[in-house]
Amino acid sequence: MLAHVGRSVPAEVVMVKAFPVRLPSAQVYWTVLDEELRVVAEVDEFLRHIRFGRGCAESTTEAYARALALYTSWCRSLRLDWWQGAHRLTGFMLWLRHGGTRGASRVNAIVAVVRELCKHGVACGLAPADLLGVLYELSDDRWLPDEVRGENVTPRAVARARHRLPHPERQVDRATQDEVVALVGACRSARDRFIVLALARGLRRGELVSLRRQDVHFMLDASALGCDVAQEHLHVVRRDVSPRKAFAKSRRERTLPADALLVQAWDAYWWERAACRAAQPCDFVLVNLFREPVGVPMRPGAINELLVALSRRAGLERLLHPHMLRHGFASDVLDSGGALDEAQYLLGHARPDSLRPYLHPSLPRMRAAVDRTAAYRNSPS
Repeated sequence: MLAHVGRSVPAEVVMVKAFPVRLPSAQVYWTVLDEELRVVAEVDEFLRHIRFGRGCAESTTEAYARALALYTSWCRSLRLDWWQGAHRLTGFMLWLRHGGTRGASRVNAIVAVVRELCKHGVACGLAPADLLGVLYELSDDRWLPDEVRGENVTPRAVARARHRLPHPERQVDRATQDEVVALVGACRSARDRFIVLALARGLRRGELVSLRRQDVHFMLDASALGCDVAQEHLHVVRRDVSPRKAFAKSRRERTLPADALLVQAWDAYWWERAACRAAQPCDFVLVNLFREPVGVPMRPGAINELLVALSRRAGLERLLHPHMLRHGFASDVLDSGGALDEAQYLLGHARPDSLRPYLHPSLPRMRAAVDRTAAYRNSPS
């Protein structure tokens, strides 16, 4: 038993590294290099497909490359080919869980990337077709009651991943309105106030730092700019080439209405930005104004650092991060009676099921639902 476990969990792991590659077109993707700094061909082909064949962001290929670097290191330590390691995926999970002290959700995310690599390998003929049977178990709905199956008369196959650790689902924490107000009060510049309010209006961190000046139409009539959208708004646009990993995550361009408070914050910031001569040639909305190099686009990590500093300066009991403000906006939209399709569009989600982490109504809203139900039951029929 112990010998079998030892063959699945290597004592010494060959270190394989994730590495960024910049193409002549200025596009960047991440690949995996072995201990002799040679490209791992099969993994590199998959990562190029993710970046350029499926149009995913650079940050996505970085996350995939880091996960596959761990998997490739484990396979090479056991002298297994990359597709052979899928037959011992439980051992890989054991090594991640206990050797690397990673949590269950992180292990599941890494293994999900390995499954995507194997699926791509099977589709391209680089791995045997029966490999999918090792990764997935197939079932269908033929034995379900007719009330559950509905009008579907043809059995539908369902593939479930065989390797997945159980972990409790945690609700994504959200920033409260009081915390957002405290952050705004702790700001020492108009730029920082604009950042906080933009995040509290649902923008992702990458979307905010990738905004260009032509994307912001804070005017009643933007027809002179070639835009037929009425009133104040901004456009979230995915651009394939962007410095410092400033990418909008969603491939779909969307238009976000702006309220009066965000427009006022923008006006104050624009005067502050115009006073910085080094920032004037830069097309990005957010630039460094108070630290070197002045005038260059802000990096995404600076947004996190700003919120941590503001949280401490405001005396909050916890440190806020950008997604907590975005989550607070989504919850406010739903709690105020907004429809699911409205929230989906404002947040830039491709699928309605992406809203599931935000669907936890507040206690007052649930109390109101119970009171409405009780009033309905007590009303005369």
